Amino acid sequence: MDSLSYTPRGVLTPQRSLADLTWLRVGGPADWFFQPADEDDLAAFLKALPADVAVFPMGVGSNLIVRDGGIRAVVIRLGRGFNGIEVDGETVTAGAAALDAHVARKAAQAGRDLTFLRTIPGSIGGAVKMNAGCYGSYVADHLISVRIVTRAGEVQTLPAEALNLAYRSSQLPEGAVIVSATFRAAEGEPGALEARMVDQIAKRDASQPTKERSAGSTFRNPSGASSTGRADDTHELKAWAVIDKAGMRGATLGGAQMSEKHSNFLINAGGASAHDLEQLGEEVRKKVLQTQGISLEWEIMRIGEY
Repeated sequence: MDSLSYTPRGVLTPQRSLADLTWLRVGGPADWFFQPADEDDLAAFLKALPADVAVFPMGVGSNLIVRDGGIRAVVIRLGRGFNGIEVDGETVTAGAAALDAHVARKAAQAGRDLTFLRTIPGSIGGAVKMNAGCYGSYVADHLISVRIVTRAGEVQTLPAEALNLAYRSSQLPEGAVIVSATFRAAEGEPGALEARMVDQIAKRDASQPTKERSAGSTFRNPSGASSTGRADDTHELKAWAVIDKAGMRGATLGGAQMSEKHSNFLINAGGASAHDLEQLGEEVRKKVLQTQGISLEWEIMRIGEY
């Protein structure tokens, strides 16, 4: 990126290491790292950015492996100007940088039920992109619309249907950055909603390595999925079960390990490189395919160069 016709009001940093921004604490640098001041700043920046420069929107790095060679792109990370949460009747509008857990709690305080978001790591932008869900509810069940800034710097509002939300996936315009999302939330009694979330947290902590450096579920459940994305909650076949059957619970490679507590969680047990983590994941996929004829698909996003 030799020149830029726009001087951003936000922070533009060259060769910014991303390791400290991912939950797994691995990865090389981004060619450029941009933290826009607000939506107008983001739109003007993208409009001025040369068309041949790739863009990668990054949330809080909760579902991400950045490879050791880094990313040949401008990584865009939204901050405080994009984390507002507003409740208006049955609708909840949240900035893309708002944490899922914060949205669930603020909605509950207002008597609105988005409790399924409480235990999902990450921010709203990533939750929409991945059609995140648990306990039988998904983003697709609640999403009304998203506000985006396109790669060309245009601000658009897209109805949920335009995203073609499916199991752990969505279809967004290439290079688009989600800036906010609006959800429909059923009414609920605040105390009961809070109690439900407390129970969800307890169940999660009992079954998942929440104190370890992980990126959540490593692989998608191999059951396929309906357009609503619910198949993983109803099908008997689970990723952790086929990993166990392959004998890969607790498997290690360098500083990487498949968790003993939950075998579908890949963890940085200490000093792991991105290569260690990804290669261990590939070893798991290979073993599951050899032993059961099942090809696991990554749920963790892996980006950048080796």
